[in-house]
Amino acid sequence: KLFGPDPRFKYIVSAMVLTQIVSLYVMQNQSWPMIVLVAYCFGGVINHSLMLANHEISHNMAFGYGKPLANRYFGMWCNLPIGVPMSVSFKKYHNLHHRHLADDDLDPDVPTLLEAKLFCTTLGKFIWVCLQPFFYGLRPLFVNPLPVTRLEIINTIVQLTFDALVVICFGWRMLAYLLIGSVLAMGLHPVAGHFIAEHYMFAKGFETYSYYGPLNWITFNVGYHNEHHDFPAIPGSLLPELKKIAPEYYETMPQHTSWVRVLYDFITDPAVGPYARIKRKSLDKPKPSAAAKSAISSNDSWKSSPAVEQKKD
Repeated sequence: KLFGPDPRFKYIVSAMVLTQIVSLYVMQNQSWPMIVLVAYCFGGVINHSLMLANHEISHNMAFGYGKPLANRYFGMWCNLPIGVPMSVSFKKYHNLHHRHLADDDLDPDVPTLLEAKLFCTTLGKFIWVCLQPFFYGLRPLFVNPLPVTRLEIINTIVQLTFDALVVICFGWRMLAYLLIGSVLAMGLHPVAGHFIAEHYMFAKGFETYSYYGPLNWITFNVGYHNEHHDFPAIPGSLLPELKKIAPEYYETMPQHTSWVRVLYDFITDPAVGPYARIKRKSLDKPKPSAAAKSAISSNDSWKSSPAVEQKKD
């Protein structure tokens, strides 16, 4: 009974998009220091939340599995304040993450060997965290590029049109405000801690963590990550209900208690880094065309993953 879209979701997302558009009017005459500060503390938080809304939309949580095109186009609307076209592409590669979790060839979330070797020191990991939006966004294009689809082209046209309108109506500094917020909030930022908390191996042999803290309130409960991988057809708003229904499976599992602590431990602990991931080799690596077809067309269920070591503040 928990499966299916949350009827409130599309209204919450639309309110966030409109809030960002209004903020462009408010911020257009502010100084650069104020623009950067507000981008980090406010605009970037909304943009990161919209990225996670796109995560929900990639699972068709706006209109349900019966209306895939409606979900894709709503994702483009949700994408607008982020500044860079990503909604349709994210769904394509995110399918691979669920279907081939930790697969060294197919999961775009697994860092490359080059990343692991270059960013293995404390300073290196600090730089890697700051540059996380670029690694996260570009890695799939190098590791396992998939064919560009018609919807991706439409997504790009819609996004570039919106960006041009922002420049025309509010000036290029407001486009920079949106982009700066997106980049900063994906890097060294409290809400970005979920990128590392979800699957980086803080305890040997375990790969998926959950987090049940207050930052879930502004991230569509992405912290309920074990629950999400077990049941990706349940919207984020109902994942706490899943945890209540099956406490014997989730309450006893190790968990993170702070995304800020996750970032700190990741950077300072020599035993943790981009290399701290479980990696699996495909027994039969599918041909690129087969992987692309699977990623683009599939809306089926996915396999689940275990959780890992508890980290406390």
